[in-house]
Amino acid sequence: MSLPPAVLQSRWFPIVLLVFSNVFMTIAWYGHLKHKGSALWKVIIVSWGIAFFEYVLQVPANRYGNSVYSAPQLKIIQEVITLCVFCVFAMLYLGDRIRWNYVAAFICVLAAVAFAVVPKN
Repeated sequence: MSLPPAVLQSRWFPIVLLVFSNVFMTIAWYGHLKHKGSALWKVIIVSWGIAFFEYVLQVPANRYGNSVYSAPQLKIIQEVITLCVFCVFAMLYLGDRIRWNYVAAFICVLAAVAFAVVPKN
């Protein structure tokens, strides 16, 4: 992939890739929960196929992101994105409600991101 250096060194580019990566990941990991009648081996194969696209986005997100974030910062940011994507998926696709204790836990994770990206000085 040949993108302009300004894009590759942007603080937002890896975040955008991580968001799309997490959409694929969430579908691969949890999409089958509405299809419990499907054979497990079929679900595994379909999930692997979907997860391929997660990796196609996740690996570049981490590679390019490491030019502006440390590896721990990337991981913590990715976890917040995962929770955001999953909450939307759980409500819209699975019909789950997001309870107050989930929100409280999410706020704790957001605090972790804040601590992780605070400047070193």
